[in-house]
Amino acid sequence: MAKKVFRSLEEQIDILKTKGLIIDDEVKAKEILFRENYFFISGYRHLFMKNYKDREFIKGTTFEELYAVFLFDRKLRNIMFQYILVVENNIKSIISYQLSKKYGIHEKDYLDPKNFTQDNLKQRQVHDILNKMRRQIHVNGRQHTATMHYIDNYGYVPLWILVKVLSFGILSELYGILKSEDASAIAQIYHVEIEELSDYLSILANFRNLCAHEDILYDHRTQKQIQDTKYHKYLGISKTEDEYDYGKNDLFAVMIIMKKMLTKNEFKDFFFQIGYEIDILDGKINTVSTSLILNKIGFPNNWRELDEID
Repeated sequence: MAKKVFRSLEEQIDILKTKGLIIDDEVKAKEILFRENYFFISGYRHLFMKNYKDREFIKGTTFEELYAVFLFDRKLRNIMFQYILVVENNIKSIISYQLSKKYGIHEKDYLDPKNFTQDNLKQRQVHDILNKMRRQIHVNGRQHTATMHYIDNYGYVPLWILVKVLSFGILSELYGILKSEDASAIAQIYHVEIEELSDYLSILANFRNLCAHEDILYDHRTQKQIQDTKYHKYLGISKTEDEYDYGKNDLFAVMIIMKKMLTKNEFKDFFFQIGYEIDILDGKINTVSTSLILNKIGFPNNWRELDEID
């Protein structure tokens, strides 16, 4: 196994140039590499490579193009994160309202195991998730203003306050252990089935964590996939072995989820911001086509038609 060693900025520049990358302003390139990290910048290099084996840049590829894709991914990540938080807040509000109305506002009531699925195969999961929620109250209750206020003044933490300190991941798990009638009531608000909403929450939680940690976003794929939708069919997305090539576990799948879970106005704003950043990128790269990059993201070439579908 090759041993990794420290590389100075000058050596990093030389490595990129040796691979065929055009760097006209080395001072600026060094500044960017120092501030942004060579590893993250070079994480986008394969978009501009002749092939994986040779690891050489396509003739004419510039450092500015490589950095433009890096910045595009950052903008994309920020937009996705902003609107995933909107969905997260909405679903937290809806779940807490539904459960509080039915099971009460004291944690001893709404965290009673009998309020959740009685499926024998899920009893360990129910136990684990409810314990995670109780732990949030006991361990983190005094670290947040809202939970501390209720503990000090009322002696308990209602669910609509507790959800504020629950991660999206725990919330996704919580939805998975609800009784079918409760899960269905929540899914109907979004006009989807229980299994669909469960998949949506799991995928959004995955992408949320990616965004929060500023990982490379554009080519990320989740293990879980969304079900086929009318959007896949309407857009005529290509298939491989009877499976849609785009919009299943990629960023376009997130776009479809947003179409389902945001309000119309929220989705239009979200959609516009994504399109704006794609247009900016299109004006900054010449060596490869924007459609190639969009396909890597999971966007079909006619992705903008998604906004036109009711």
